[in-house]
Amino acid sequence: MLSFQQKKMNIFVDIYFYARNVLKRWTFRAFCGIIDVVDFLFLEVSTVIEKGNMTDAEYIAVLEKEHLRLKSEIKKRDKKIDKLEVENECLRKDNHIFLEALILSKHKIFGASSERTECEDQQSFFNEAELECDEKAEEPVKKTVKGYVRKDPKTKRDEVIRNIETEMITCTIPDGERKCPRCGSEMKVIGKKYVREEVELIPAKLIVKKYYSLTYGCKKCEKKNMPVFLHGLVPAPVLPHSLASASTAAWVIYQKYVNATPLYRQEKDWERLGYSLSRTTMANWIIRCSEDYFSKLVSRLKEEMLKQKVLHCDETYVKVLKERNVSSESKQYMWVYRTGKHSDRQIVIYDYNKSRSGDVPKKYLGDYDGFVHTDGYAGYNKLTKVTHCNCWAHVRRKFHEAMVVNSEDSIARVARDYCDKLFEIEAKLDSLTTEERFNKRLMQEKPVFEAFWSWAEKVAPTVLPKTQLGKAFEYAFKRREYLGNYFKNGDCAISNNAAENAIRPFTVGRKNWLFSDTPNGAKASADIYSIVETAKANRLDVFKYFELLLTVLPSMEFLTNPDILEELMPWNISVQKICKAT
Repeated sequence: MLSFQQKKMNIFVDIYFYARNVLKRWTFRAFCGIIDVVDFLFLEVSTVIEKGNMTDAEYIAVLEKEHLRLKSEIKKRDKKIDKLEVENECLRKDNHIFLEALILSKHKIFGASSERTECEDQQSFFNEAELECDEKAEEPVKKTVKGYVRKDPKTKRDEVIRNIETEMITCTIPDGERKCPRCGSEMKVIGKKYVREEVELIPAKLIVKKYYSLTYGCKKCEKKNMPVFLHGLVPAPVLPHSLASASTAAWVIYQKYVNATPLYRQEKDWERLGYSLSRTTMANWIIRCSEDYFSKLVSRLKEEMLKQKVLHCDETYVKVLKERNVSSESKQYMWVYRTGKHSDRQIVIYDYNKSRSGDVPKKYLGDYDGFVHTDGYAGYNKLTKVTHCNCWAHVRRKFHEAMVVNSEDSIARVARDYCDKLFEIEAKLDSLTTEERFNKRLMQEKPVFEAFWSWAEKVAPTVLPKTQLGKAFEYAFKRREYLGNYFKNGDCAISNNAAENAIRPFTVGRKNWLFSDTPNGAKASADIYSIVETAKANRLDVFKYFELLLTVLPSMEFLTNPDILEELMPWNISVQKICKAT
């Protein structure tokens, strides 16, 4: 039989735990303190109820014991709260970093790719006509001269069509209809008036050239039974036992490597012209022309390139399906090397390799000891004999990305403004001589350069390291030494944009043809891209240059006399005259 005090105690305990559970369901963090208070009150009440069975000494001992327990429990709670607060702060920072990465990735996918400071209108592929259309745009200016209208010869339209062959079309009245409507007599031509002009497209056509060699015989020797024969000289074929001509092979190469037109699309274009030229045949033409001719020309270009004092390097991935000793998931790489903007010889060379190791440029460049501009990739550090120059455009890009995720970040804006100032000064020095550019840089750019680093040293410690802004500062400080090396030579550049611009056509083409089937195909592509971009850098018409090469090289003894290839270098005067871009 329970006593009255025990019944009260049981009721109190039930009420307490019910209330406690209700509070817990609401929220732990908000009511943890209330629960602790309730626990204490429960202890006090229960102890008071039970005190009737204890002496004062026993009661004090129980209280002291419970006091120690509560102190220990509070310490544990405090430690747990501190830990949770630290974890919460870390999660907050991680969330901030994740949000920045999300904003940046969305910008890269959907935003404008331009990094220019000024906002510029971005043209849409699908509504280009609507965007470009301007009803207020002026047509060619007309002048009235003594009763008739004459077009001003100095108009934009005339400038556009000045290099196109012109054909005069005279519109007449058919015979029998030249009767005067009033008297019926025959009417005579008394003048003509200008009506309009238009540009007409004449589609390409194919012709088959059949070569015959005339045979010459000496009748005099024939009478002496000592016949002598001579045969007409026939130009060497581009590819023996092939229908390929210099123009058709050059066009296939031009379409694929300049216009980024895949072979399967070219196959359909040839069909429309009446020629069933398969993509397999075109691929064979490309590889054979590269192996027989272009690879030798590229080797000669490499010799000239290594004589230059300044080089730019970059690399991008390429997928080669049948590369040996590599997994199907792995990437191979196309490396690009080019001479500086102010070099005597403008040369761009692509080199295929299955690796991105720093040993690749080290082996390719050999004992080269000039200035090498790169984007900061650590693999280039294996070039121990060169003077490294890193790219300020990449530094600026990092701070620009920090502004993308937080447009109100004043620190990122100041950093970008420093970079913009350097590029602004550099643009004004472009037309100067090497020595003049060297001196002007020291006077005008060096103070801005030093001011940036002085400011960055003060500001960078206040920035969270894993944010986009923190990463930008980290990127800059890691490359601080190399970022200032362009001051050592007037022919050096402030950025590695020259290499990036050279590799961009390859990346555009890659989006269309996606991969190379074999290493030989990748090597052929590398050699052809080398000639394409070198021709562009020397302001040649790429198609005309390939046509010239495939016309002349088959008859040249360049294997036994490599120096003869100098006659076909893109800077050669004769080549410039024949292949100069209009």
